Amino acid sequence: MDIDRILKALANPARMEILNWLKDPAVHFSGQHLPLDMGVCAGQFERCGLSQSTVSSHLSVLQQADLIIGQRVGQWIFYRRNEDTILAFLTQLNTMLSAAEPL
Repeated sequence: MDIDRILKALANPARMEILNWLKDPAVHFSGQHLPLDMGVCAGQFERCGLSQSTVSSHLSVLQQADLIIGQRVGQWIFYRRNEDTILAFLTQLNTMLSAAEPL
């Protein structure tokens, strides 16, 4: 787990919003015709008002930080949160901040 890469990925509001949408895809992507348990189709993220290339870039950064997992199905890529990495990151961050000495 690369904490610096994760922090950089989380520093962008659009990427945070994407992660939040993926937390409860049934609420945010109810229009998807395929089952949401396989993930959310990349095209569904255009709802954030960004171009397809910008959305692809954000998804790539999140995937490189291991915060999301992409699965190719035919010509489409479906994304879901990587809950294992998110939990490990939160645990590590909590440990780091708890161990910090007060000023």
